[in-house]
Amino acid sequence: MKAFVLLSLALVAAVNAQWDINTVDGRSVMVHLFEWKWGDIANECETFLGPMGFGGVQISPPTENAVVGDRPWWERYQPISYNFVTRSGDEAALADMIRRCNAAGVRIYPDIVFNHMTGGGSFLTGTGGSTAEPDNKQYPGVPYGPNDFNPTCTITNYNDPNNVRNCELVGLKDLAQSSEYVRGKIRDMLNRLIDMGVAGFRVDAAKHMWPGDMQAILGGLNNLNTDHGFAAGARPFIVQEVIDLGGEGVSHSEYLNIGRITEFRFSAEIGKMFRGLNQLKYLVNWGEGWGFMASGSALGFVDNHDNQRGHGAGGADILTYKVSKQYKMATAFNLAHTYGTPRMMSSFAFDNTDAGPPKDGSGNTVGPGFNADGTCTNGWVCEHRWRQMYNMVGFRNAVAGTVINDWWDNGNNQIAFCRGDKGFIAFNNEGSNLNTNLQTCLSAGTYCDVISGSKEGGSCTGKSVTVGGDGTANIVINSDEDDGVLAIHVNSKL
Repeated sequence: MKAFVLLSLALVAAVNAQWDINTVDGRSVMVHLFEWKWGDIANECETFLGPMGFGGVQISPPTENAVVGDRPWWERYQPISYNFVTRSGDEAALADMIRRCNAAGVRIYPDIVFNHMTGGGSFLTGTGGSTAEPDNKQYPGVPYGPNDFNPTCTITNYNDPNNVRNCELVGLKDLAQSSEYVRGKIRDMLNRLIDMGVAGFRVDAAKHMWPGDMQAILGGLNNLNTDHGFAAGARPFIVQEVIDLGGEGVSHSEYLNIGRITEFRFSAEIGKMFRGLNQLKYLVNWGEGWGFMASGSALGFVDNHDNQRGHGAGGADILTYKVSKQYKMATAFNLAHTYGTPRMMSSFAFDNTDAGPPKDGSGNTVGPGFNADGTCTNGWVCEHRWRQMYNMVGFRNAVAGTVINDWWDNGNNQIAFCRGDKGFIAFNNEGSNLNTNLQTCLSAGTYCDVISGSKEGGSCTGKSVTVGGDGTANIVINSDEDDGVLAIHVNSKL
């Protein structure tokens, strides 16, 4: 009996570990450096992300993909082999980036595509020179052949789980994950990345795969590589893309025993809130109180690479960098709140929703340049380098381990709350000024508002807030200010 209990506990621990983001102590924020080159990510880890306290980076799919026409962003989601050669760099550059980021205290989470291979065509060539005959389901670079795919059919009915999971998503050749051979090829590819030092994976199109098949693949992965600073026995973090706003045949609840899940209701509803379609006062019970999945199962985000382009869930309610004031407010709320594990988007600018990353005349990706204030050039938005964003990463790190307390609202679109006795944040999303005395829960002193400025030495480049002996302070956010947020914390005390 004792042996059975110990085995059961070990299995529970192994499964629970797939929810652990595996960041170094004191860090929890992941940023998606969408379509960045590996060398640029390595430099960013060393010069910015590490020093600013970011916990990790979601990277674009590292597997070789089909070269498509005018090189849209979505070609990265059409694997042609499991070789690690993309427009972001080759395998050596990928391994070097992972090593350097780990050394800087920043973990790496590849976006992984194994629901399918490429779309159709008689003959395709990949970013590493591999070839395929998609119409014949021949992918010699893996190798996969016709027997490794589900029978050809098209997803037409999202109320039918069999149709959703066994048929082709927009014509992409649908792999049979029930096959032990296919499972082995996917597992081998993921284990190669684990050996390189990644901390976990974002699994693309998870709702289009059977949970039992995914469990069989992911449950057989190696432990994380201790050579990169992971604890012995640490399991890879898993976050699954399951778009579920309710009312479909596939539910996120079917995947809860595998790892975390992208909570798309978070993205859709937070967009409505800060677009003024709902009152901020209702954020008082944000999270499970809104019918979201349990906090420990959720990845919370304002936007992602799909829905910022109008794909996936949320439609026109989704906030993006193009609505910067409201976007910064929503991101600040995400990082200040206790619900879920937060992921921040970092984009390149686009008007055409198919457009790939900035490129030179030869079609090669052009990495970001930097202005004097640290913001990006060369067509990169780099939201994570906006002061209001990276200073909120510092806020989140400072208040780790605390709860939300001393909630205040004006009955409409002005709210504020404390995080224990370590931080305070206020929001103004209405046409009138916020000017009132509020409980900050902080000790007496003068603090730098990390939204309007930064603490530099003993002074603040933005607004300062004086907290009295009773913890209260006069909080002012005028409606015409650039930002509708004010945030102070123990480390911003002057």
